[in-house]
Amino acid sequence: MKKILFILCSLICVSSFSQILSSHLEKQTIALGEPNHLIIKVNNLNNQQVTSAAKNELLPFHFEEIKDSIGTQPNVYERKIEFAVYEEGKFTIPELEFKVGDRVLKTIPYEIDVINTAQKGDQINDIMKNKEIKLGTKDYWELYKWYILAGLSLIALIVAIIMYLKWGRKSKSSPAVATNHTLKELDSLKKKKYIEEGNYRSFYVELIDISRKFITKQYHLPADVLLTDDLVHLLKENNTISLDNEKVVEEVFLRGDLVKFAKTFPDQKTMENDFADIREFVKRSSKDLEFENLRKDV
Repeated sequence: MKKILFILCSLICVSSFSQILSSHLEKQTIALGEPNHLIIKVNNLNNQQVTSAAKNELLPFHFEEIKDSIGTQPNVYERKIEFAVYEEGKFTIPELEFKVGDRVLKTIPYEIDVINTAQKGDQINDIMKNKEIKLGTKDYWELYKWYILAGLSLIALIVAIIMYLKWGRKSKSSPAVATNHTLKELDSLKKKKYIEEGNYRSFYVELIDISRKFITKQYHLPADVLLTDDLVHLLKENNTISLDNEKVVEEVFLRGDLVKFAKTFPDQKTMENDFADIREFVKRSSKDLEFENLRKDV
């Protein structure tokens, strides 16, 4: 008899001081999107710490947690979770672990049946009527400003490309640019003092080379690949170069060929005259082109 009383007293003491976990699910059958509630309590805490999953992370993936509140007192822990499910079917809330001190307590699992209560032909009404809002200039600007700016940028880019194609390339290959560049090359040839030193062969080789490149670029004729006789014949047929300029080119180029093959030995005065004639020819070339453009217009 004494043993039975001792055992009963022990059980009463253990139950009085041990933690008790309980859980309650409001509904086990809910409609799509319908809120449901799960309440979890732990009694007889005796100021012990309760540890569980973080807020809004306790339930599995399919359960959309709407509200998760935790209340603690010295002797009671309570957690209320409001949730909804947006898929049809059967879903399970598994055992949920709560650590109290050194003990791990688990809830019982729950199975929830989610059904679609909507029927074919049901009329769906808006909760609120649509409101008409008048938009001002500022509102339209905020809505479409990036499209407008992108369009303006595209137009500016197209205009820039057209301007470059129309004027940018032409300016680099314009008669004035070609003339100035050739005059600089002639000045560089002059500074080499081939004339003063009597180095007529080097002088004529470079003078003819500069002149050929100039004719090719300025008049768009293949002077850089034609023999002198063929080039002179082409100049006479083309009628682009004036007679005076044509004569200068013919005389200087023919003399350059004779010097190249050692058939003539020009003196200093002849070299100076040829240099001056080519220089003047380069300067006068723009007039040839102006005349040619007028002739084309007519």
